Amino acid sequence: MHPVLFHLGALYIPSYGAMAALGVLFALALAQRNARSAGIAPHQIWNLCVLALFGALVASRLLLIVMNWRDLLRHPLWLLGLATIHHPLLAAAGGLIGVLIAGVYARWQRLSIANTADVLAAPLALAFACEQFGALLAGSGFGKGAQVPWAITYTNPLAYRWSGAPLGIPLHPVQGYTALAFLTLAVLLMVWLPVRRQAGDVAGVGLMGGGVGLYATEFWRDWEGRGEVLRGALDGPQIAAILLVIGGAFALRSRTPRQTEQGTPATKQSSSEAAHE
Repeated sequence: MHPVLFHLGALYIPSYGAMAALGVLFALALAQRNARSAGIAPHQIWNLCVLALFGALVASRLLLIVMNWRDLLRHPLWLLGLATIHHPLLAAAGGLIGVLIAGVYARWQRLSIANTADVLAAPLALAFACEQFGALLAGSGFGKGAQVPWAITYTNPLAYRWSGAPLGIPLHPVQGYTALAFLTLAVLLMVWLPVRRQAGDVAGVGLMGGGVGLYATEFWRDWEGRGEVLRGALDGPQIAAILLVIGGAFALRSRTPRQTEQGTPATKQSSSEAAHE
């Protein structure tokens, strides 16, 4: 595939980083649109997203530095290549920090957690779809060996050097499977947001749908370096997927009546209008 999107002399622009950045831009634009639909000030969602993203990036890079501190002391210039390294454990750690920062900001701004989560559900799914497409181009999180007509074969040495993708072997394009699953989920969540009945509906289904998609596609992914659990019965991302499904079920169970722009529950407002008539 194409681990390098393009280069300007000695400056290489990795496909993974470019697609991840594009996914962030798409997600921010969609979050602004969803905020208006949900009655939240767009600038609050923008600030929340930027703070969470910055915190996630810093946390994941700091963790990478701590894990490789001795090697970096011997080779300081390797710091320049940290942006090309991506790993599910780093993504999970960064994502957790990002969620915590978003929660703190939402509390500070007195935003409804359920309503805010509904707004962000589709943008997050879209961002993850773009990230997985970038992983497909780069060879990151590569699939298992395959003999299917749509199998892909990596030949660029940078795919092996940056992501460890095997060269010359037909593989399942599992990153494409995951990208398609999350893109479909993003479209469904975006369509559902304006017609939801209760705050938390979209977020709950988004968590459960994302967990199911992640769990299922891991069966076509090479598990090397992804953390085997229960003697290889599951890998690390599948454990995270199970937690997402549980979190989604909890969100659906504890959801609240959707708030109007004035803060009055929509169900109560409808009842009062009916009584007045």
